[in-house]
Amino acid sequence: MIALAEFQLDLKYKISEIQHNAVLGIRRNNEMKVNEFDREYRSRLMALATSNLSDSLDRLGIKLGAVIGITPRWGNTKVVGRAVTIKMTAAGAVPSVAHLGVDAIANSEPGDVIVIDNRGDLYNNCWGEILAMGAKMKGVSGVVVDGAARDVDACETFGFPVHARGTVPTTARGRIVQESWNVPVRLGDAPVRPGDVIVADVNGVVVIPIERLAEVVQSAEDILAKELAMIKALESGQSMQDVDRQFNYENMLRQPD
Repeated sequence: MIALAEFQLDLKYKISEIQHNAVLGIRRNNEMKVNEFDREYRSRLMALATSNLSDSLDRLGIKLGAVIGITPRWGNTKVVGRAVTIKMTAAGAVPSVAHLGVDAIANSEPGDVIVIDNRGDLYNNCWGEILAMGAKMKGVSGVVVDGAARDVDACETFGFPVHARGTVPTTARGRIVQESWNVPVRLGDAPVRPGDVIVADVNGVVVIPIERLAEVVQSAEDILAKELAMIKALESGQSMQDVDRQFNYENMLRQPD
């Protein structure tokens, strides 16, 4: 029995090692380096709302990029960064090699976003104070949870953004476990790959495929500029009808000729 238990434990860690090496390959192939992302895109994305980015995705024909119902659990926080993903499942469904989030946090770089796919489960927690502090000390921008979190008050105290569908008091232990990390997951119906770009604010979440980032950001900036011009026109006293005609509001998401 002891030999069997040792074999099973050894197998768990070998599986974890194989998975780790495989997902590092996914990440290398898929992702923009952190310095390039910060230099070229972080400040631009911080200036854009998820509504601007969602409109940009629609204009470019990129489907399933906007996620509804995941919002800040405290304050008016905004999260921008490259995705480091976690996939959850029911306790007992797979061997639990490590506590959820530990590997993802350890392998995150400053500015990254932890993305947790728990399929919208509002009854089981998959993020709390200890993970949040560990992530904060690594420089992680925040966490986006398709499901529930807890210890939100503590996270607010030390300023770690938590975006989730709900809040619960219960532990994950004995209820759910980490199935895998840094693998393709989903937020709502939006596919998320390691290294894809996440923007989360009070309106919801947008997932931007890394290979489309430049055109999505440029298009969103064009949309925002048009909206700001419309606001300025309205503030100057122009009527809503005049502004609508001038800016062709109904068709503003059509690709420019």
